[in-house]
Amino acid sequence: MNDQPLFGRVVLVSGPEALLAERAVERLVRQALAERPAASVTKVEAGDLDAGGLAEVTGGSLFAEESVVVINALSELDQTLFDAVLAFVQSPAEELALILVHPGGNKGKGLLDKLKKAKVTTIDCPTIKAWEVPQFAVAETRLLGGSIDKAVAERLVEALGADARAVAGAVRQLLADADDRVITEASVRRYFAGRADVTSFTVADHVMGGRRDEALGALRWALETGVPPVLVTSALANALRSQGKYTDFASQRMRDGDLARELGVPPFKVKEVVARSRSWTPRGLASALQQVAVADAAVKGQAADAAFALERLVIAVTELRGRRPDSGMGR
Repeated sequence: MNDQPLFGRVVLVSGPEALLAERAVERLVRQALAERPAASVTKVEAGDLDAGGLAEVTGGSLFAEESVVVINALSELDQTLFDAVLAFVQSPAEELALILVHPGGNKGKGLLDKLKKAKVTTIDCPTIKAWEVPQFAVAETRLLGGSIDKAVAERLVEALGADARAVAGAVRQLLADADDRVITEASVRRYFAGRADVTSFTVADHVMGGRRDEALGALRWALETGVPPVLVTSALANALRSQGKYTDFASQRMRDGDLARELGVPPFKVKEVVARSRSWTPRGLASALQQVAVADAAVKGQAADAAFALERLVIAVTELRGRRPDSGMGR
């Protein structure tokens, strides 16, 4: 990519991981300006463009003949403009570096497929899976000139959740205050205990473990500290689905890393999922997911009191845990 000039070409940045896409665009813009420092830079949303607007942004400016144009959210582009965009691919203007950004998904896929068929240079930005986020934290730390070991990276993800952008921001913050550029477990706890030790994931962990009182306490604290109710239902749904997936692999001998990929969880969560399998039946998991669906609708506006709906959810799901046909009791 770096040995090819950007002017006179179209580059497609495609995929749902917004953080990676933003970074790719930033790199491309820097590269283009290094090639032609006098070029203007224009960033527009595809949904705001009509034929005239597209012609204007791609036709250079009054003060700078050379231009770098970034068209974001290509999925929102009016279909009547598809041919005009494809024309740039077939006959690129030497004074233009055109960067197209598509968030992935089916919307606008027709144009996306035509661009790829035309062999446009493409930078893929796939979703960073939950089990990949600890390694992402390690790589991010190294990129910024610091160090963090795997266990501490897992602790950071456990505290913040599998959100790559949040983890990247935390890494920057931790390194900025680490004189030796080393992120330690102590610093993770110090910086994020108040904010992250009680998150939607913590609530879900307590629920999945059958710890009703702890789950209720964690839920109340999480809501008081600003955790959106919808994140609680989402975290619990993900935990239940991962637990359900484990039943498909329980009879197979798999390494933790491979199992983590199949379950969609970070590696440090695998042992918890395995241990909990003794206390969750397929029927219990299915019933729990139904309860989550009801609560999710409630917190999205169908109930006047989201906190009460979530408390009912916690109680209902913890009671479903451990109901085995042979005993009717939890462990």
